[in-house]
Amino acid sequence: MRRILFLAWAEVLHVVRDRATLAQVLVMPILQLLILSNAATFQVSNTPTYIVDFDRSSLSRGLVTRFRASGHFRVEEQSESPELANESLLRGDATMVLTIPHDFESSLVRTGVAPIQLSVNAEKGSTAGIVQAYASSIAAGYASEIEASVRGTDTSGQEPAPRRGAPRIDVRLSSWYNAGLNYQHYMVPGILVALVTLIGTLLSAQNIAREKELGTLEQLNVTPMTRGQFIAAKLLPFWGLGMINLAIGLVVAAVVFGVPMRGSLVLLFGAAAVYLVAALAIGLFISSLVDTQQQAMFVTFFVMNVYLLMSGLFTPIDSMAPWVRVVSELNPVRHFVTISRAILIKGAGPADIARPFLTLTAFGVVTLALAIRQYTKRAA
Repeated sequence: MRRILFLAWAEVLHVVRDRATLAQVLVMPILQLLILSNAATFQVSNTPTYIVDFDRSSLSRGLVTRFRASGHFRVEEQSESPELANESLLRGDATMVLTIPHDFESSLVRTGVAPIQLSVNAEKGSTAGIVQAYASSIAAGYASEIEASVRGTDTSGQEPAPRRGAPRIDVRLSSWYNAGLNYQHYMVPGILVALVTLIGTLLSAQNIAREKELGTLEQLNVTPMTRGQFIAAKLLPFWGLGMINLAIGLVVAAVVFGVPMRGSLVLLFGAAAVYLVAALAIGLFISSLVDTQQQAMFVTFFVMNVYLLMSGLFTPIDSMAPWVRVVSELNPVRHFVTISRAILIKGAGPADIARPFLTLTAFGVVTLALAIRQYTKRAA
């Protein structure tokens, strides 16, 4: 144990004395968390919108006002020319064109139903779907209010009765765990996991490669230290730095972004302790495979890209292809992202995270064993 601690302390001194590495470990993850948590958003606001109003009635103007006041749309231009609207959509000046037909007011008052056309720039993928959902919700709410006002019903309290012959389904929504639908409460824990993983894996991947470049690895190989002790000593300092990074990141998440801490932080750090063993062992395994730090960086970035894209951080696991969902079970980032979100947002307990935690434990044992075995193979 003393041998492990001596070598681990030497690694700590190397990190502390190297200001660039120290900044990379402690400062950069926090800056990236502050930036990425505001950049990686599921919310769409101030969508540039072009209005084509053929009706030019009080109700059509009220609908446009409702779009303006929602905060999701910003009316850039307004005219009665579909050609100008299409040109604006083509140039990218507008993301959506709202077209109101001539008989909008009369149809809405008479039947409670009036068609409008939403032309959305679908080039932007999922953003187009979100914009369309916002617009449809605003239009449906406005139509309900107009229908109720025509019948003289108080919309502030009693739900308006449906028109005869037009049955409706009364849908009542209940949003659990994130009632305000704040995307930062969902994204920040995942981004924090990704940053801790990236920094820890990258530094550990460069570690043994650096020893090879400096020629000190051969000196370490002739010492009585076993291969297992060597890997443990290399892993321990970065494990501690990873835990410190996680603690600082959680403080930033709570203070800056208001992320709830509903579950046990002791349980979260316990899961993080197991996860970091797996993540750092992967870095050491990569480091034992390559000969230079540059090679280690290339391999690590390739592995991390695959990890992040298949972790459910940006894209829900449920929306992935069936075979991708199966393969992602081998991704430790996926399981720790699931655990961190469950503990912080849902207040999950040990029984709720048992499956991903046991998967992480198995993954940590396997990757640590592979790192030791690979080092033995290359250094013997």
